[in-house]
Amino acid sequence: MKQTPRRVTHARRPAAAEQSLRKFNYDLDYASLDLRAQPDLYRVGVGEQGVLLVEPYKSEILPAWKFKTPADATKSAREITRLFRNYRRSEDFVGMDMARKFLQMGYTRARRYANHAGGRKYAKNGDVLPLTNDPVKAASAEIFKAAWAKAERDPVYARLKRAWKERLG
Repeated sequence: MKQTPRRVTHARRPAAAEQSLRKFNYDLDYASLDLRAQPDLYRVGVGEQGVLLVEPYKSEILPAWKFKTPADATKSAREITRLFRNYRRSEDFVGMDMARKFLQMGYTRARRYANHAGGRKYAKNGDVLPLTNDPVKAASAEIFKAAWAKAERDPVYARLKRAWKERLG
């Protein structure tokens, strides 16, 4: 019986040293840094890492970030998407990535509140609190999820992210 070669469907895992370069660097003094002026210090990291640290982007995007109701989420996602497009026009990858992180965080936080009343997932003793179903927060989460997915699919963002990771990790 002829055997067919096994198909590898996963990407090569980076070596440990290479992985450490890709991690978000929490050791920098973000309070005194302007990463628009020093963008090479920025690391994409994983998920939402650094979203509330990287200036001046945090101060530009955070005021628009709201998810309490679907109306708030719609307005917020539109404003953050507008900022994303502004950063895109100037090929400011750090700004685009920070806007993407805020959209992602809108989804994850709204989902947390949809699943756990008050937004707390764990009790003081470490037990997971019971799941709830808040349809208002769930609707807010879906609004952010759609905007986040659109940002991730943006061809300019994808090109700049690939180049950024190749160059800086």
